[in-house]
Amino acid sequence: MTAEGFVPLDFHELAPEEMRRRAAEFYAEIRRRRTVREFSARPVDRGVIEDALRAAGTAPNGANLQPWHFVVVQDPATRHRIRDAAEVEERAFYAGRAGEEWLNALAPLGTNWQKPFLETAPYLIVVFAKAYGKDASGKKIKHYYVQESTGIATGFLIAALHHAGLATLTHTPSPMGFLNAELRRPANERPFLILVAGYPAADATVPVITKKPLHDIATFV
Repeated sequence: MTAEGFVPLDFHELAPEEMRRRAAEFYAEIRRRRTVREFSARPVDRGVIEDALRAAGTAPNGANLQPWHFVVVQDPATRHRIRDAAEVEERAFYAGRAGEEWLNALAPLGTNWQKPFLETAPYLIVVFAKAYGKDASGKKIKHYYVQESTGIATGFLIAALHHAGLATLTHTPSPMGFLNAELRRPANERPFLILVAGYPAADATVPVITKKPLHDIATFV
């Protein structure tokens, strides 16, 4: 018997050996994911993006209020304007706004104020976090754990796009308020990040980096 408003959980238990196999396979796949800064202009099937967004929409979130909105930018002219506006902020960032310590941390990654990927890649997915919602009468609906929920959904989206065979880049120009004006988003939404998605360029390279081992990122008690 289930309480009104509830249904039985759709859970498929796996044998321990199958669980281990799946966990190992997922790790082997996701560890290949790299942030890419050199993209191809090759078109991408819109259906792939749509399914990845559907996957993002399944993420856990505060009170199931789903405090996010994804604006998918395909129009070349809009991508060009976003690049121009982002590079204005990035010039200021690299010219001193970031501070020496931050710039030193970024140096091994080879980044700079130029962001051609914002114009080259076929899709920019601008993620907005919704501070509050509104009901049919226009009354505000408080949202809970907005940043955490939006971050989890974005993680789902990155993993889904990688699983589908695409490369991604998270970009966070600071400040990002220009995105509200450019994309005509309401005042209750704040830009969370820009996710660049597409195929990597044929000659794309990535910096040599390592990830911390398990014993440095996890503790079993």
